[in-house]
Amino acid sequence: FITAVSAAAFFVGIVTPMSEMSSAQYQSGNGDANAGKAIFENGKGDVPACTSCHGADGMGDDNMGTPRIAGQFAVFLRKQLEDFATDKRKDTTMFVMNVNAKGLISKDRNDVSTYLESLKGDFKGSNLKELAEMGTVVGIARKGKSLVEWGQGNRAKPVSACRSCHGYNGRGAPPVYPIIGLQRYNYLVTQLKKWREGSRTNDPMSQMQIIARNMTDEDIVNAAAYLTNATPYSD
Repeated sequence: FITAVSAAAFFVGIVTPMSEMSSAQYQSGNGDANAGKAIFENGKGDVPACTSCHGADGMGDDNMGTPRIAGQFAVFLRKQLEDFATDKRKDTTMFVMNVNAKGLISKDRNDVSTYLESLKGDFKGSNLKELAEMGTVVGIARKGKSLVEWGQGNRAKPVSACRSCHGYNGRGAPPVYPIIGLQRYNYLVTQLKKWREGSRTNDPMSQMQIIARNMTDEDIVNAAAYLTNATPYSD
């Protein structure tokens, strides 16, 4: 029902009430957070510590192309790990997530997801000025805000607002839609391009693939530039 309602809202390009629902209405992670912390910091067996790529704080790394996973909804993280473990999603960034996810049992994946969801703090997105100085193509945040909050409906190929599913400033709408606000810039750009080209296909009802196919390179970098520093709190 949740997925069907979201899909209907997506196709008409409006803000669905579900995107405004509080995460408190959904079950938080139910794994062993302490066990998850141990795996995150030290790894398990042949699986290296998650900190190796995602950083000690779970905030990801623009240079490595890895995402912020700290504070993300456990239900979403668990799904991604299960998708990597079953090859429904392919890691074409660091080329390690499929092997790593397979090296953990289902309980481990749930424990890590639960621990990461529990991490709270004053999260910050990417430093766009530094990225630009390093030669990265950086979008224009004010143009990205228009796309994120209202979309582009007056085109031959319209783009629905990110807010329609991911909520205000990309703060997420569990259990289906993850937090994309304050996410790493390079990761956002890369994933949108993967959705567009079809190399990532584990989205519900192909929603992200459909949207990304209508996005230009300019749309992608602009949306990412806005989202990476978009606060989850309304003014």
